[in-house]
Amino acid sequence: MPSFAENTPKMAQQRDQAEADAESAAPLLTEGSLPSSTTGREDGEPPPRAGTSRASFLALFSAVMLPMFMAAVDQTLLATATPRIARELGGLTDTSWIAVGYLLAATIMAPLYGRLGDRFGRRSVMLSALVVFMAGSLACGYAPGMQSLIAARVLQGLGGGGLMVLSQALIGELVPPWERPRYQGYFAIVFTVSSVGGPLIGGLVVNHGNWRWLFLANLPLGLLALWRVSRLPRAPQSPHRHAAYDPLGFGLFVACACSALLWFGQVGHRFDLASATSALLVVVAITTGATLWRQQRRHPNAFLPLDILRLPGVGWICMTVIAFAATMFALLFLLPIYLSVAHHANAVASGLQLLPLTAGIVVGSTLNGRYSAWTGTSGRLPPFGLGAAALALLALALFPPTQLAIGAAAAVCGIGFGTVMPNAQLATQILGGRERLGASSALLALARSIGASVGTAGFGGLAFVLLGAQAAGGEGEPLRLDAIDAARANHAFHIVFAALAVLAALGAVAALRAPTLDLRSQGSAQDRKPA
Repeated sequence: MPSFAENTPKMAQQRDQAEADAESAAPLLTEGSLPSSTTGREDGEPPPRAGTSRASFLALFSAVMLPMFMAAVDQTLLATATPRIARELGGLTDTSWIAVGYLLAATIMAPLYGRLGDRFGRRSVMLSALVVFMAGSLACGYAPGMQSLIAARVLQGLGGGGLMVLSQALIGELVPPWERPRYQGYFAIVFTVSSVGGPLIGGLVVNHGNWRWLFLANLPLGLLALWRVSRLPRAPQSPHRHAAYDPLGFGLFVACACSALLWFGQVGHRFDLASATSALLVVVAITTGATLWRQQRRHPNAFLPLDILRLPGVGWICMTVIAFAATMFALLFLLPIYLSVAHHANAVASGLQLLPLTAGIVVGSTLNGRYSAWTGTSGRLPPFGLGAAALALLALALFPPTQLAIGAAAAVCGIGFGTVMPNAQLATQILGGRERLGASSALLALARSIGASVGTAGFGGLAFVLLGAQAAGGEGEPLRLDAIDAARANHAFHIVFAALAVLAALGAVAALRAPTLDLRSQGSAQDRKPA
């Protein structure tokens, strides 16, 4: 039998681990939000921790950089290409589904990729996601018509849904939490280039070449990413490898998401509001959604991380993210169409006009980070950011649409949008606790994808109804850009901008209810955690 001396180090290690778990389970919040806790040791320095060498991190960064870039840029790259695609393939009323088809598939697959990565290793699952994404890109590049392009975009989204989620998971797996801030600049560069450069690159390619190259360019990038990811070390076998599956939850989620988004995107121009098709989609969405909610609360290994959603404050954070994503992606999708129809702008001009929006997002995110570091708090700026975005959208709806006014309003919206996601990511990870970082990140990614899908489909459908799709294109005929009167387009988009202003204002109200975090206290607790 082992001696007392042999057992003492194990007992001490277990005690220290219990203290660390207690610290991570008790997030520290400022007064006026949720109760705080200051549990932790105060009598010593943090123990030595194994670090990540710069060479090791650069190997990781070179592997996850391309998947992150492709996932981020693919959501903005086509913004300025949509009018050209509509002219070549026809069917302007279906162009929202070029974005929605991808977002819907990515929304469905993001939680599934998180589960698969936990079971079978994130590196292996990332390789599979890249292959599917490349197959979808190839199909998009050779799509002969609008319907086949939408189907190919769905296939691309089935792979793209895992690129960002698994990239973030690989970083969390291979880089210790206390070292990630040292390398944030590298990832900021990736997001800056993809978000700011996406619309402009898309406009240049479309204006001087063929929009199909926007998809075919993913093939060499994907091959390079496959090589780099394959060189990452394999993770040890996960204890969750043989956990119970939840196929019923996945099926219910697919049925609910598809029926709801089909209704949002097609009602009013594919079928009437008071029609059998409309009623069927609403009934399916509500029935499957209610069944999914009950089933997920009882399943021991639920497909959706609803246990995180039930934590105090997380629901308000998710509502804020949904409103933010719906407003931002609707604006990214609709603004180039508005500029093309009402202002006769070409693809390059539309891309340049989107620069204030995308650059503003980067500026807002940077300013938010500096403010959080200076004050030691997180969560104070999103209500002001979304409130400012609501006022800018209201100005677009009320005042004459000059180029200067559109650019200024887009910049204000971008700065406001940039304050939301950094705070939301930090808050959900802290509130969820260290042992549920993956589930917290998956929940936030799901909220963002739902908002993006609903915003693009819903507000795109509203815009096409207001443009008079059936009257302009004729019964059964697709709506074409050259058939829309500029005055009619201005009137329609002013209403859409006003509706977006209301949604941004609702997001600001939700952000006011979300908790504010004391990062100084949380940072002290994190520093005392053992390696």
